[in-house]
Amino acid sequence: MHLPKHPTLIRRQLDARVKEFKPEGPFVAATLVAFRRKCGRTGCHCQSGEGHLAHHLTYKVKGKTRSVYVPQDLLPEVRQWVREHHRLKPLMRRISQLALARIQAHVTDQRRKAGRS
Repeated sequence: MHLPKHPTLIRRQLDARVKEFKPEGPFVAATLVAFRRKCGRTGCHCQSGEGHLAHHLTYKVKGKTRSVYVPQDLLPEVRQWVREHHRLKPLMRRISQLALARIQAHVTDQRRKAGRS
């Protein structure tokens, strides 16, 4: 995506993106994973069939993948949290790019002004 060079344009775009950044609730930087597993009870249908459907959230901590079990009753809510993060992630990236561009444009502008005196 193109970044403007002029500080005023950068500031306008940055302010607009920050206004867009309104989380509609909690969000989580993780991936929801569904898998089938066997419960261990003898005589359960899962021993000979597909197994029970289970869900985990996987996420990174210091470069290592971690996971946490998601209970069935929390599943719709957790799905919404993951969707919300996916919606906000590109917006956060753009806000960060514009903030860095604003700093760089400010430094360039200050140097230009200092050269005039």
